[in-house]
Amino acid sequence: MAAKDKQDSSKSKKRKQISSTPREGVMAAPKKDKLDQSQSKKRKQISSTPREGERPSPKKPKFSPSKPGQPPSKGVKKTFSPKFGTSKPGQPPSKGDKKTFKFSKSDKSSHFSEKQEPLSKRERRLQAKELAEARKMKRKRHYTLEQELASLWEKMRRRNISKEERSTLITKALQKMKGKIPEIASSHVSSRVLQTCVKYCSQSERDDVYEELRPHLLTMACNTYSVHLVKKMLDNASKKQLEAFISSLHGHVGSLLRHMVGSVVIEHAYQLGNASQKQRLLLELYSTELQLFKDLVSTKESRLIDLISKLGLQKASVIRHMTSFVQPILEKGIVDHSIIHRSLVEYFSIADKSSAADVIQQLSGPLLVRMIHTKDGVKVGILCVKHGSAKERKKIIKGMKGHIGKIAQDQYGTMMLICILSVVDDTKLITKIIVRELQNMLKELVLDKNGRRPLLQLLHPNCPRYFSPDDLATINLSIPSLCTKGENNSDLEKQAKSVEVGESGENGADNVSEVVVADSSDSINHEESLQSVDGGKKDPSVRRIQLLVDSGLAESLILTCIENAGELIRSNFGKEVIYEVATGGSDGVLLSTLADRLNALHEAIASLAALPKSDEAEEEHVLENFHSSRTIRKLVMDCSTFASTFWKIALEGKCEMWAQGHSCKVVCAFLESSDSVVQDLAKSELQPLIDSGSLKVPDNKLAES
Repeated sequence: MAAKDKQDSSKSKKRKQISSTPREGVMAAPKKDKLDQSQSKKRKQISSTPREGERPSPKKPKFSPSKPGQPPSKGVKKTFSPKFGTSKPGQPPSKGDKKTFKFSKSDKSSHFSEKQEPLSKRERRLQAKELAEARKMKRKRHYTLEQELASLWEKMRRRNISKEERSTLITKALQKMKGKIPEIASSHVSSRVLQTCVKYCSQSERDDVYEELRPHLLTMACNTYSVHLVKKMLDNASKKQLEAFISSLHGHVGSLLRHMVGSVVIEHAYQLGNASQKQRLLLELYSTELQLFKDLVSTKESRLIDLISKLGLQKASVIRHMTSFVQPILEKGIVDHSIIHRSLVEYFSIADKSSAADVIQQLSGPLLVRMIHTKDGVKVGILCVKHGSAKERKKIIKGMKGHIGKIAQDQYGTMMLICILSVVDDTKLITKIIVRELQNMLKELVLDKNGRRPLLQLLHPNCPRYFSPDDLATINLSIPSLCTKGENNSDLEKQAKSVEVGESGENGADNVSEVVVADSSDSINHEESLQSVDGGKKDPSVRRIQLLVDSGLAESLILTCIENAGELIRSNFGKEVIYEVATGGSDGVLLSTLADRLNALHEAIASLAALPKSDEAEEEHVLENFHSSRTIRKLVMDCSTFASTFWKIALEGKCEMWAQGHSCKVVCAFLESSDSVVQDLAKSELQPLIDSGSLKVPDNKLAES
């Protein structure tokens, strides 16, 4: 140890002297004041003076050198063996040094061969893979089986495999899994294998799998991987199996709907079930009492109000039960399922002011965008827009930012946009978020079945030609408890009366008093915070002009129609938009400011009709096309400005050529027009054709003319 210390002292001459107890076999030398030049190269001998702050040991420890072959005595520390060959060559080892050993060549080779050579990247990767496999085998009970199934699955899921070969592989896989399916169904790999087997296996094999899984379906419905297998089983289940599964859900519908994974299974069963099965799933959400009366309720009483009226249930208890179910679902954001949308619509029909306002407040924002893809979901959205405050409406519209195009082209989402355009007074916000996004894709919207409907609502509001009675009823929905005074909604009055009849029982007076107390205890003035169903204070015509004309949407729409007149007028859906634009919209909303643009559109349509008839043309002539000929006929009859422009450019002197086929309807439209000026334009040229029999006009129209 002393030899090592001396070597270290030669490398760092400025190191401080350290005092310590002399080691065994080494005498401590007293500290010298001066050191010779020869001794300065060696380490300064350690003095026995203790450091500052340390107490000197009263007694020096005794070191008894242990005899060879005996273990060292207690209290003696093992000395660290220095490196071999520390003394300089040609000099004898110092007293404190241990003996140095010299290795022969054979010893050196054996010594270095014991050291393990570093592994390559590939070897390290293989070693890590082996360790991972070993851990998985310890952790997973059926790991070996899963590996075998995975190899079979890679073969059976290929597209270019024959049915016989796939059937053989599926049978082999099912035999390996028999008796273990519930245990391995929650595995990421085995779940996929089972889904493929259930999809392509025979009916008998599928029934065997179902029977083995039947007691475990509810547990599997909450697992991230096995839930897909449950859905696949329901897709391929027989009517009897589906009925048995829906019956097994009794008592668990509410808890599963509150589960992020389990709610998917409830929704899937709800979509596959018939009317009575759907009602059984919904009854459990309305009230605990309704579970007892599920066999007494027929499918005719589908509405909650009718159920309360028939069974004489307490309205307050139903509201409390539904609130306890609705609130956790909204907090977790599980709002994508149609069964939840249906339950919310029914909840709004009986909820008091405070309960309905709380739900509207929770739904206002991006959460509502995820609901408006279903029939009942868009009803919830419309109710939130109609009865929400200005702040809540703003949140709803901002939550739709970036999704306007998809919403407009959705079958039900487009009704949400129509409601916003018809109700919300903040036209600047609507222009900024909704109208600007619609302007960027006008051609695509005009040619789309659903995308054109918001444009038609602005051009011709609530027109029964473009909106079915169900659509108009959806737009006019409202919440009974939040309706402002002076609104007469006959449907809501009937609902309210039916509820009162349902409450008039033994506890009818108590029920009514409970509702009244709940309304009176609400400290919020809803008449001030909630907008009216008609859309607030702004006049509908003013709102329409601001959204359609002042925003620049109408001008962009006219330019789109001019650029794509031939394509739009020949299409099944675009023809209606181009008709409304060419006529100036209802009440002439476009005529006052955009008359010049409309004249350019009339000329563009007439120029298409003025093109000569050709059998070699790729597109059918607009006067011979089914859709365009009827659209031009309507324009001639309803718009005198268009009729005069069209006659001068397209038909004057050419009526005999267009007197047959679909085009004859356009020619006859001039005589059928209610405007005498339009009739006088064509009468002189058409009368000889009528007399000669070349042009046939209906007798009633001919008599009128």
